[in-house]
Amino acid sequence: MINARLGATILSWIHPLWNAEAGLYAIQQAAKTGFDLIEILLPVSMDIDAATVGKQLKEYNLEAVCGLNLSKEYHIPFYPKEATALIKAAIDKAAELEADYLGGVLHSAIGVFSGKRRTPAEEAILIDVWGEVADYAATFGITIGIEPINRYESYVCTGAEETLNLIHRVNAPNLKLHLDTFHMNIEEQSFYTPVKMAGSSLKHIHITENDRGLLGEGLVRWDDLFKALNEIDFEGNLVLENFSSSITGMSEAVSLWRPSKYDAQELAEKSLWFMQEKINSFKS
Repeated sequence: MINARLGATILSWIHPLWNAEAGLYAIQQAAKTGFDLIEILLPVSMDIDAATVGKQLKEYNLEAVCGLNLSKEYHIPFYPKEATALIKAAIDKAAELEADYLGGVLHSAIGVFSGKRRTPAEEAILIDVWGEVADYAATFGITIGIEPINRYESYVCTGAEETLNLIHRVNAPNLKLHLDTFHMNIEEQSFYTPVKMAGSSLKHIHITENDRGLLGEGLVRWDDLFKALNEIDFEGNLVLENFSSSITGMSEAVSLWRPSKYDAQELAEKSLWFMQEKINSFKS
């Protein structure tokens, strides 16, 4: 049985760069649409008034989880100390927001490459950093999720199996796998096998089509994905991460170079309905 929290990232309604007014709008829209939670993408500056946002979340009856993507100054293989400090700062902010999860591209900076494959020395650095931040997060009851991304954006963690192997080497109970169906569509041979392989190590999934459009209108094999989720009794977070060009600045921020078929709210509403229908199909 699938017993997941259904959420959406702030990117369903606003530009990736957080500001107070836009953040409130995203919270309001997530609640209006009927999501259980919202994923707040933390800025590297950590410039979020957690006390105010926390009140807003309670007002709109939403839970929060947090996301973080490393920028080039925090590419773990090159700058492990700086990356460790940033991730710990993000854990502090997540704790202030009463979030129980921090996930994202926490293995490398998006778009930074060494020109070679990941090395054993880089793996050792990753394991050290992940171990330290997982221990720190555990003091707040926070789970850390590592999200593999596609080969055009990273060379460090691009697939579920290799990422799981590194996670298991850390051997921290609160260090988990975070999958994204957009990246899976490029890197995996199946939407079923990686989920089954991960089992209880899978905590969080970004739910999105191969073109970032409406769920069910692209190439993602949703039946395979949800079948696997049902078989592992998934109890994590299923979080919508689709993008619409109707949001000012979104096209440039996420390389969305063709106009979207749907505006942001319609995309969110129809995608939530799709997710609910897939889950409910296993209850009959």
